[in-house]
Amino acid sequence: MDVRSSENGQLNIYLEEKNLPPAGYEKAQLESKGFLPETAIQDFPIRGHKVALCIKRRRWEVKQSGEIITRDWDLVRKGARMTTEFGTFLKGIFG
Repeated sequence: MDVRSSENGQLNIYLEEKNLPPAGYEKAQLESKGFLPETAIQDFPIRGHKVALCIKRRRWEVKQSGEIITRDWDLVRKGARMTTEFGTFLKGIFG
């Protein structure tokens, strides 16, 4: 994890997914194939600063089949660039 402040005062929190197999592939032979392109998600402000979570998700190759897999994250609310929890919070306030 790394935290940097941008020129406009936004806090960028950089996160990388750990190299742990996704559910259902614990017994398969996997080879890490690096990361998908970084995704930036707007999150709750911290002490008046805008916050972006900059996430790098892993991808793996199943050695037996050659299939490329990733963990299915239900992290970002569909059609928005914010976390599901923040979207639900806003929906509760504004309906």
